[in-house]
Amino acid sequence: MSGPVLGLCAFTHDSSAALVADGELVGVVEEERLSGIKHDKSYPERGIDWLLREAGLGPGDVAAVALHFQHRLYRKAAPAALAHLLHPATARRAVPRARSMLTVAGNERRRLELLRGRFPHATLHQVLHHRAHGLTAFASSGFDDAAVLVVDSLGETQTTTIARAHRDRRGVASWRIVREFGDPASLGYAYGAVTQHLGWRKADEEGTVMALAALGDPDRFAALFQRAIPLSPGGFTLDPHLFPLRVISSRWRRVTPEFIASTCPPREPGQEITQVHMDLAAALQRRTEEIMTWLARTARDATGARRLCVGGGVAMNCVAIGKILARGVFEEVFVPPAPGDSGTALGAALAVLADRGEAVPARVQGACYLGPTPHAGGAARPRSGVSAVSTPAPATRVAAALAAGKIVGVCAGPAEAGPRALGNRSILASPLLPDVIDRLNRDIKFREPFRPFAPVVLADHAQDFFELGEASSPFMSFAVAGTPRGRCDLPEVFHRNGLARVQTVDAQRNPLLAAILTAFAARTGIPVLINTSLNIKGKPICGTADMALDCLTESGLDGLLLDDHWYTKRTQEPE
Repeated sequence: MSGPVLGLCAFTHDSSAALVADGELVGVVEEERLSGIKHDKSYPERGIDWLLREAGLGPGDVAAVALHFQHRLYRKAAPAALAHLLHPATARRAVPRARSMLTVAGNERRRLELLRGRFPHATLHQVLHHRAHGLTAFASSGFDDAAVLVVDSLGETQTTTIARAHRDRRGVASWRIVREFGDPASLGYAYGAVTQHLGWRKADEEGTVMALAALGDPDRFAALFQRAIPLSPGGFTLDPHLFPLRVISSRWRRVTPEFIASTCPPREPGQEITQVHMDLAAALQRRTEEIMTWLARTARDATGARRLCVGGGVAMNCVAIGKILARGVFEEVFVPPAPGDSGTALGAALAVLADRGEAVPARVQGACYLGPTPHAGGAARPRSGVSAVSTPAPATRVAAALAAGKIVGVCAGPAEAGPRALGNRSILASPLLPDVIDRLNRDIKFREPFRPFAPVVLADHAQDFFELGEASSPFMSFAVAGTPRGRCDLPEVFHRNGLARVQTVDAQRNPLLAAILTAFAARTGIPVLINTSLNIKGKPICGTADMALDCLTESGLDGLLLDDHWYTKRTQEPE
């Protein structure tokens, strides 16, 4: 072993940190879970401090710091941006694009100096962004060999990467790119552009657009999106007459006047959602599924692999991933719990290990509960109006409340890595309540009424309710159809498109959640619950006890299991 490795996603959105020491993964933590700032882009000070405390280390003990990004590639790419001056559709943005790339590259010295000052004995490594995504996906899968597909808005110059990954007999991971795409071929850019046009935040609320798509008619704008994102045997691209050349600045619009004239005026946040917005979302989603399926087939043909790992922000489009699974493009499809940028902190650390010839830590495989416990930062501050009782049988208490129609928060054990709450920072509800979706959206999450909620099911019973085949879905990676029994018994868990983003769980992966499901099934005959993240709209998933108690007091939650204590508001009778 060559000393501890600290991986960082820093100086950008979704700041996070991961630490490997003595060949073992200490943890992975997103800064937002500790700061309370959604998509926190600050330096991950809190996360790093927690990781070092967990390992019993100080900053001077860190041997290597791995950053999830190579600044110099922006500097190299900037002159090529001027070639866009030769084309009328891109000429206006060519110089601003080059300048924006040089601005990003110019941040390198300041950022590296900061890291050298914090970690005086560490070597600094800048890891290719898509390599960090890809290694996170591959190493988490446990596969020895796989195709890896990374799709996001933009790494340094890559927007889509197809690679072959392999783990040798020593457990060392290797990565070889076989095909890559750059701007303007960016699905993430296009999806973010339409998300912004429809009145939601890009790089944040694409999931809302995916949900809205189920309400629309994709045929209305199908021809437009075939033109906007043309696909040929050689690949796909974006039409600059509809999606203009990227400038790395939020001041530049991401759709053209021609796109607006062909669709609808930009929707303002909070403005009424009409049929045209639904139809636009539906056409975008269908084209995304078509391109993603083509990319998966291309990855299969280019690598000859039987298994696929998918990373990058677009991997969170569970409907598109579900289509790849359902069409049987690969024998197995895997998406890690943190496919977006927050997961690249782990991938950056894994890249350093691979370059050293060191094995992937065993804990990486299939793990998601990698963050701090609720009280890791100290006890929660006292609150008026809240009652707490110790509960020696938490699963029984929670299941009884759920069977009685209550909606309950759970904040127990290590926090999940990634954007999905998987039982340790969750809001749970009975899927048997006829108005449960409305209650969750209106009274607890404070979000749009059309948005669905994911079911969680005991793995042994998943095939009774969901068309998963032989696949498991421990990280809510796939939106799948229901079986006849599932559609009959659990209509609330299926969205308007007939799909559900299902989570499968067993006692080995999450003993508490499995016990709650078992106890709920004993009362109702149904081993399924609704599982959504413990937060309200605009705030991150609760990482700390204080954040969880705030969620209880600021929402319509009926109760909260916080470690081994049961909290209710004093206006309610304790369960």
